[in-house]
Amino acid sequence: MDFWPEFLASSWGKEFVAGGCGGIAGIMAGYPLDSIRVRQQSSPSGSAFSILRHVAVKEGPLALYRGMAAPLASVTFQNAMVFQIYAILSRSFDSSICSNEPPSYRGVALGGIGAGALQSLMLSPIELIKIRLQLQTQNQHKNMGKGPLSVAKTIITTEGYRGMYRGLTVTALRDAPSHGFYFWTYEFIREKLHPGCRKTGQESFNTMLFAGGLAGVASWVCCYPLDVVKTRIQAQTPSSKVKYDGIVDCFKKSVTNDGYGVLFRGLGTAVCRAFVVNGAIFTAYETALRVFFNNNGNLNTLQTDNPI
Repeated sequence: MDFWPEFLASSWGKEFVAGGCGGIAGIMAGYPLDSIRVRQQSSPSGSAFSILRHVAVKEGPLALYRGMAAPLASVTFQNAMVFQIYAILSRSFDSSICSNEPPSYRGVALGGIGAGALQSLMLSPIELIKIRLQLQTQNQHKNMGKGPLSVAKTIITTEGYRGMYRGLTVTALRDAPSHGFYFWTYEFIREKLHPGCRKTGQESFNTMLFAGGLAGVASWVCCYPLDVVKTRIQAQTPSSKVKYDGIVDCFKKSVTNDGYGVLFRGLGTAVCRAFVVNGAIFTAYETALRVFFNNNGNLNTLQTDNPI
């Protein structure tokens, strides 16, 4: 009965819930762009605007939110897990640094790599279901799975339990370096904009949004070809015309059939989405923390009016 009051009274509980709010806001803000990106990656051609127009006319605007329930349902735990693992690992690689000192940039990068690799174990089946739903046409959506659970059941029936982890290796190869770049870029940019803020934690609100947006962009640019390969592998079903026998085979066939440009198809959409999503994440995260701290009679020391 007293779990939630005690949980929210702790700083860990506040950060956990605030992280969940941030993740939900990020998904809500960036999901339509993510649906367009997935369709760009899996199709032989098509610009973001042509795909958007086609989906809006043929399937309706809500089709851009198809498959959102799977990541939305897991985002709180996923975000909490990633940031907690990152916090532990970043300090584990810098055991000589005092507890009141921020981890080194080396520790930040290695902690991010470890957190990204571990989170792929949970993220891979979620993204598999999400991609299958995003790529359904209107007729397929009516005749096949109506939601994440139905799609998961279909995958297990037709491909077995191993099918739920299709693309796990390439997901880990994508997420490990991308999370390393993400956390390193965020810490580096905010320190450059507000020297000393890594220790004091008193950078401006705009700085956090800007640094988070750039970190999201950096994390996507560094791993985008692997994301294209991941999408194509996870989009493959037993009835698919083109079959991929692993990461290298998918890379070769994609380049042979569509040219090297296919490895960067949808990058512009992904970059725009990354900035929007991370802006939404940090806005929701900081707003939630302010609500929690103000309700306890404490003031948030984060500056909000200073320019970057």
